[in-house]
Amino acid sequence: MGGRPLIGVSTYLEAGARWGVWELEAALLPAAYPRLVSRSGGLPVLLPPDDPALAPEVVARLDGVVVAGGPDVDPARYGAERDPRCGPPAPERDAWELALIEAALAAHVPLLGICRGMQLLNVALGGTLVQHLEGHTEAVGVFGAHPVHPVPGTLYASIQPDGTSVPTYHHQAVAHLAPALTPSAHAADGTIEAVELPSAGGWVLGVQWHPEMGTDDRVMRALVAAAGAA
Repeated sequence: MGGRPLIGVSTYLEAGARWGVWELEAALLPAAYPRLVSRSGGLPVLLPPDDPALAPEVVARLDGVVVAGGPDVDPARYGAERDPRCGPPAPERDAWELALIEAALAAHVPLLGICRGMQLLNVALGGTLVQHLEGHTEAVGVFGAHPVHPVPGTLYASIQPDGTSVPTYHHQAVAHLAPALTPSAHAADGTIEAVELPSAGGWVLGVQWHPEMGTDDRVMRALVAAAGAA
């Protein structure tokens, strides 16, 4: 039908959210996500956790999917015992976002995973996670920054060939990389900072950092461009 690509962004599901006189369960998403989609040329639509069986129908109506950052992935999803430093589980969100990822991959809908979204992409394809990583969080509730170094010849390198300093806030990361994925950027300490699926899988990229908290829109613009082309 033409126009700006429709980009779905997954959300939190929080009990006891408060606004005005209300304290209710709410689907939440930091406003920086839809703002980034909008200024990158897309039309954002929020995708709150729902019945995973509906994910293929939802994805079929979208031009692109963003799996947003958020709580730790339940270690049971990758067959690990819980580290005491791992955050509380979010089972509804895990199930919904894994279903969104599977549906996007099956339909070759362009997919971007941000922080938790990258970690879930790795888990969905058979990888595991480091449950606690030091040095990638400035302080509680404070985003830090560090440079990432692209792997030559990758999708990410074609988007940001010189690398960049990125907004970062995470304490989990890829441990065992899923066999289908390719690492496309690293931090100075060797942490995998971006992953992608070979071209046969369509446009699929995961980044460990939070582009919505910075001013460099190239990653989101690349997703929107791929969504428009598809």
